[in-house]
Amino acid sequence: MENLLESWVFKTILRPLLDISVLTFLLYQGYRILYQTRAIPLLRGIILMVLIYGLAVGLKLDTLTWILNFVAPGIFVGLAIVFQPELRKIFTQIGQGGWFTPTAKPKAQHVDAVLASCRQLSDMRRGALISFIRKVGLKNIVERGTNLDAEVSTALLTTIFSYDTPLHDGGLIIQGGRIVSAGCFYPLSENPTLSKSFGTRHRASLGLAEESDAVTVVVSEESGAISLAYSGALHYDLSAEELRRRLKDLLEFKDDEPTPASSGEFREDA
Repeated sequence: MENLLESWVFKTILRPLLDISVLTFLLYQGYRILYQTRAIPLLRGIILMVLIYGLAVGLKLDTLTWILNFVAPGIFVGLAIVFQPELRKIFTQIGQGGWFTPTAKPKAQHVDAVLASCRQLSDMRRGALISFIRKVGLKNIVERGTNLDAEVSTALLTTIFSYDTPLHDGGLIIQGGRIVSAGCFYPLSENPTLSKSFGTRHRASLGLAEESDAVTVVVSEESGAISLAYSGALHYDLSAEELRRRLKDLLEFKDDEPTPASSGEFREDA
């Protein structure tokens, strides 16, 4: 082993290659975590403050440097308070790990079954709240619901939400191609910019999107509008094509998989 570490090949080729590979991997994972949260503005703010401080020191602007040295601790504490949900999400994703293990992803047939059910529920003016787990686990929320471990199908989803069953009012969570839990209670968003016209379902979908990287499809009971919540934002009343396109980008499923007729396709009426 010592001979290998001291060899010319290891020192000049393998060690720099390993160094660059690990650094590239860490930078990529860091960017993914920042992108999946809303921490990009936080990063921009920190970079801006560092640039201003460097400029003040370089140009010997003593008054500005003194002010920045004085207020810097308060600024960082304030940023930690303001961006507390984003920071919590970053550390949650780091703690979840799973960087080297593939995440179970739904197939096209599962997404089409969900969207077909949402279309039926929309026509019936029945509300629905259906979430797809991605990288960040939802163990606490899943455990508070009713465990199902059932295959995703249009019939089952429509049955759960179209009648006043005990599972109707909560959210339903899908991991891979399985319904893991239903009747789940999500954290409600306290976003002051959210319209007062949105009810509990929309606030719950946005609340989950603010605290995790889950993707949630929400059907409005009042208007029948089908919306999508992810990455801390709610995208209201999307068309069938736009909804499926966004889900394909977010969940990374492939269209070349055969779709059973029983799952139903999601098409918008002409």
